[in-house]
Amino acid sequence: MDWLMLLLSPFVVAFVYPVVLLIMMYGSAVFLHVYRHRRREIYDAYTDNFWDGAMQTVAAVFDSHGSLWHGFELVGMDKLPVKGPALLIYYHGALPLDMYYILARILLCKKRRLRNVAATFLFHIPGIQLLLEVCGAVEGRSREQCVQILKNGELLAISPGGVREALFSDEYYTMIWKGRRGFAKVALEAKVPIYPIYTQNIREAIRSIQIGRKWFRKLYEWTKLPLVPLYGGFPVKLRTFIGDPVYYDPKLSCDELAGKVQREIQEMIEAHQQLPGSIIAALQDRWRLSTTTTLKDAKKI
Repeated sequence: MDWLMLLLSPFVVAFVYPVVLLIMMYGSAVFLHVYRHRRREIYDAYTDNFWDGAMQTVAAVFDSHGSLWHGFELVGMDKLPVKGPALLIYYHGALPLDMYYILARILLCKKRRLRNVAATFLFHIPGIQLLLEVCGAVEGRSREQCVQILKNGELLAISPGGVREALFSDEYYTMIWKGRRGFAKVALEAKVPIYPIYTQNIREAIRSIQIGRKWFRKLYEWTKLPLVPLYGGFPVKLRTFIGDPVYYDPKLSCDELAGKVQREIQEMIEAHQQLPGSIIAALQDRWRLSTTTTLKDAKKI
């Protein structure tokens, strides 16, 4: 029986984990619904906004999951402004697990909400609209809203590659931006700095099926729906790097600014990622960290 469990465990991790993640998202949405309808009993505990406590709790759940399962680290968080606006541009994994963890860590540690531009189809999934609303998600087609958010002094995250990059990038972490420059227009209009972001091993945690890639790509371009099967959930090491800011420069054109940010992220990938990506190597990185931490704790005892 022990050997059977050992043999089956990779299949459980690979196919059960995505369902668990979906349950976590729906569980968070359910919690927020309960919170909204029970606010009279708990409102006295909060002076400014009764959603603050709910958001802190949801953030704590996701942050704990990231730390325990992936040993998640956020390197360079001190570069982000304590106050004032900033635009965060990131490479999109098959699932944006890292963005869930980044949102949570920034909220818990810096007490700031990071708003995120999300794919339009997410706003049509029944049951999670409240979660998107409370987290401050923004529909991708609203450039004016993005500019206004930044002018209001908030933090905003955008992945120019979006769903296309998520589903059709590969183990070489190819950036699929297709000439998208909207984020650069937003940054120039709002006059804010851009922070390039990359998460090590993000494609080793969750992967998209490569078989039939050509036909899935045609299907996506026709429907704009993420119909490519995913697999994974491997407890690989995830380490997010926040690069140095690209400050507002009126002399830069939209294309020049977008190209500069894209090169910055590409350099971060080349500096921090084993190419081609390897699930085994990413698992070894996580295992080495866990073993080192355990030995340190043992020495203290």
